[in-house]
Amino acid sequence: MPTFLGEDDAVPCVVVVNADKQYSIWPSARDIPSGWSEAGFKGARADCLKHIAEIWPEPTK
Repeated sequence: MPTFLGEDDAVPCVVVVNADKQYSIWPSARDIPSGWSEAGFKGARADCLKHIAEIWPEPTK
């Protein structure tokens, strides 16, 4: 299932975090949505997802 980022793991992204300390990725070419802020890591989509897995190993719901 394709995502809004597509399936290209090289898409430039930024890691974002919300007030609940939940992490996600966002395309670096787009404005970050309200309620989210940059978490200090930028890179290819695959690198951002790997970074999140390293810093947030047990996501809460």
